[in-house]
Amino acid sequence: MNASPSVNSMVFAATVFFISFLSIVSLFALKYWELRNERVIAPILRAKFDARALHLKDLLAAARVDLAKIPPLTLRLTRILIHEAALGLAVLARITERQLHRLADLVSHKHRFEKRETRSEFLKKVSEHKNGGGVDESHGTL
Repeated sequence: MNASPSVNSMVFAATVFFISFLSIVSLFALKYWELRNERVIAPILRAKFDARALHLKDLLAAARVDLAKIPPLTLRLTRILIHEAALGLAVLARITERQLHRLADLVSHKHRFEKRETRSEFLKKVSEHKNGGGVDESHGTL
């Protein structure tokens, strides 16, 4: 008869819980016995365990500080990766544009595909403004 994985994990968790519970109860019972008899059992071993526990506590505090640094670092790295991906896509778009212009030139009956001047007044003004022309220096307007 095979038990399901959830039953096995519940049995394991219950076993660990009861062993931990009994261990804590036995530590309190030992402390009570020591106080009642005014005698300390294994003082050297306790001092070593106390030193190790304090060291573990220091390590956990340092780990907490280091873990607090992870979210901002992850955000920064993600931003850099997205930026680099965008730059790579821009390079790819420029290469594709050049190749498509070459293809258009090849299939054109004129065999020399050239950009024409735009007919749109708005686009002309935007182009002039972008290239530094058409700006009135005294007012900063077109």
